[in-house]
Amino acid sequence: MQPIEFKPSAQGKVRDIYDLGKALMIVATDRLSAFDVVLPDPVPYKGEVLTKISLFWFDLLADIVPNHLLTADEFDLPESLRPHAGELRGRFMIVKKAEVFPVECIVRGYLAGSGWKEYQRSGTVCGQKLPEGLVESSRLPEPIFTPSTKAAIGEHDENISFDRMCELIGDEHAGRLRDVSLALYCAARDHAATRGIIIADTKFEFGLVDGEVTLIDEVLTPDSSRFWPADEYEPGHGQPSFDKQFVRDWLEASGWDKKPPAPALPEDILAETAEKYIEAYELLTDEPFMPEGE
Repeated sequence: MQPIEFKPSAQGKVRDIYDLGKALMIVATDRLSAFDVVLPDPVPYKGEVLTKISLFWFDLLADIVPNHLLTADEFDLPESLRPHAGELRGRFMIVKKAEVFPVECIVRGYLAGSGWKEYQRSGTVCGQKLPEGLVESSRLPEPIFTPSTKAAIGEHDENISFDRMCELIGDEHAGRLRDVSLALYCAARDHAATRGIIIADTKFEFGLVDGEVTLIDEVLTPDSSRFWPADEYEPGHGQPSFDKQFVRDWLEASGWDKKPPAPALPEDILAETAEKYIEAYELLTDEPFMPEGE
């Protein structure tokens, strides 16, 4: 997509945020990050897929907690942005402003990633004791809540205890965020299971809107979650996934030291990654992916 003429007020690894006065506009780009580094090559249609998946979940999970979405309809764009409707179409959300909590709310239902590495060392995940005898990708007896700090771009999030989360945002808010995160995960997990997808883990972000805890940012996308095909699930090793695993695997094999700048990605890796994102959308929503943007 072509850059919008005025600059975003904030940029994440994937999203650009524009201050519209009483609201914000979040634009999901086709940028891709891996190992906390933004890669030089965009993934086709990625921003549209992420936006469509988030919109699907905001609608499905609205009964559990309010979310920040106001509109994703191009006809609601401010007059100044109408000339950019083509490149924004399908990849923007206009949302309520929120007082953002400085934590990421991670829920893990399966033993993977950094959780698996810690379990091998100590039998714990983020300090929480787990049963003996679990293997990589084991389903946990119950989903666990493992918050982390929110790191700046290029830095790593830091896992924190629930007690530390209480110190940061207060006992009442910490308890509410934990309970809502677990409820959201379980509802999404159960829906995805009917579509042949295992949601191994995910992260949520929340803020206060008029004093009410509100779900913000993206939600339950391949960027913020591990999605595994249920028909290929086999505990004891890493699982195939509907996300940027092709990219991670290629980067691991490339000899890159995981420090900026990242190497250019081959076209076939980008294409396969785009296909996986689109497949996740189509399975979850039972709708064909129809690109909207220019």
